[in-house]
Amino acid sequence: MGRLHDRHPWARARDRPAGRHALRLLLTLAPLLPAVAFALWTLVPSYPVFAVGFVLWGAGGALRSGTLEALVFSELDRVGAADRYARLLGRARTAEVFAAAGSGALAGPVFAAGGYRAVGAASVLAALLAAAVATRFPEHRTAAPVVATAPAEGEPTDAGRSDDAGWLASLRAGLAEARADRTVRAALLLVPAVTAVWGGLDEYSGLLARDTGVAEATVPLLLLLLWAGMTVGGLLAPAGERLTDRGYAGLLVLAASALAAGALAGRPAGFVLLAVAFAAFQLATVLADVRLQARIAGPARATVTSVAGMATDLTIVVCYAGYGVVAGVTGNRVAFALAALPYLAVAAWLVTSRAGGRGRCRGGAEPHLLC
Repeated sequence: MGRLHDRHPWARARDRPAGRHALRLLLTLAPLLPAVAFALWTLVPSYPVFAVGFVLWGAGGALRSGTLEALVFSELDRVGAADRYARLLGRARTAEVFAAAGSGALAGPVFAAGGYRAVGAASVLAALLAAAVATRFPEHRTAAPVVATAPAEGEPTDAGRSDDAGWLASLRAGLAEARADRTVRAALLLVPAVTAVWGGLDEYSGLLARDTGVAEATVPLLLLLLWAGMTVGGLLAPAGERLTDRGYAGLLVLAASALAAGALAGRPAGFVLLAVAFAAFQLATVLADVRLQARIAGPARATVTSVAGMATDLTIVVCYAGYGVVAGVTGNRVAFALAALPYLAVAAWLVTSRAGGRGRCRGGAEPHLLC
């Protein structure tokens, strides 16, 4: 359910107008909604309350998706430090891995000590701490230029227009930038193409570990290798910034090859190769996001980023369904191996279609993937 929390109608909030709402305010509100959900689940456990809680949880995810990336990149760019975005995002992804591993390790002892109420209270506290951290983000919004135009006969004036007009205008602006600029469009499509498949496989890695024949108690240790790989991948983001399109394609080929070989090995040692694959996938995911932020030039940065996030979510749902069908017929090992094929296709697309674009590096630098 963790991956599905924001894949329902509330996710339409992703396409919000960044210029009309304070991004820091959205980031502050985002964890408060899950906090309410955790409190309801703990205090009033019932099916209707669980349903309401998942709506609140999804709404919080929808508010956060795209907002954090847009705010951080905009603030770094404002002070002339946009080149530090990859390093910062890589460290953030690494912190996410550590937080997930730490929360999983602590859940057992907390539950043993205080039951579901203790776990629920800890979840609420974590969400409140996230909201408190969000209030410390800097934000310097600039007003978008206003072009005065006379309304056509019968057209409502600005005073009579609903707030939905601004919402739709922001959505149209973001989509228009993606349509008009080939490099923005390619960068937007690259995010779900790189993120979705391995993001879905992460949910099934425990099944693959069990299929190697190890004891149940050993499964978490094999998964720890994957988390270590993701940690390394996030920390390598600064080094990956200078990759050319061909270099990035090579990274995807490496990840796909390690994924297929590690899965087909059918032995615990294969998880070493899977760790290499997950490290490469994490690095590729961070670089795809950095690339998208570097490409966006219009005022609808949060909208474009959110469209990429929504496309990723929808693609992951498709991957879940596809994995279920394939694994049901061939087993987990073959399903993991076949999941490498889309990355080979993306690598070929990068090499043959000039998807990265050229001539847009700042300061006349040598063209590379992120310029």
